[in-house]
Amino acid sequence: MPATKMETRQSLLDAARRIVAAKGYAAVGINEILAAAGVPKGSFYHYFSSKDAFGEAMMKSYFDDYLATMDGIVADKDKRSAERLMRYWQNFYDTQVVDNCQGGCLVVKLGAEIADLSEVMRVATKTGTTAIVDRVEQMITDGVADGSVSVDDSPRTTAEALYSLWLGASMMAKIHRSPEHLDRAMTVTRQVLHV
Repeated sequence: MPATKMETRQSLLDAARRIVAAKGYAAVGINEILAAAGVPKGSFYHYFSSKDAFGEAMMKSYFDDYLATMDGIVADKDKRSAERLMRYWQNFYDTQVVDNCQGGCLVVKLGAEIADLSEVMRVATKTGTTAIVDRVEQMITDGVADGSVSVDDSPRTTAEALYSLWLGASMMAKIHRSPEHLDRAMTVTRQVLHV
């Protein structure tokens, strides 16, 4: 049975995510993505109006998956907020140490590149990262309320600072090909949250 247009579109996005995570956005051509997805050459524009629209869709798809994972962690009300927060950071850590600390975070891989390259991809990334920080803030707020977390600043400022810390640590882990910076980020996170 042939794939539907939506299935083929998603197959292109999934293939692109794998390739772009390894090479960056500008270094990847449309034909390479088509070949990896098993989609015939010349059919790209049946699914996307431009490479920019494709990049935007790829980032939105990435964040949809990322936020679904986060929402599963946030929704686990059997655990106190501190446990949920640390589970999130452990998940972040685990995804970044794969492949000799090359990770699969498209924000780490593409953030600076697409901020200058594509306004629609920059906005999609800004929207996605804001949604991540929103969820971290909510877990911190819940933790302060249930007494499992305490912070010296507002939950929003703390969430933004921690997410920035982890993005930077992920970048340094890629550069050094070592989890040392991620280990430090975990230690600092525990100190900031007093857990």
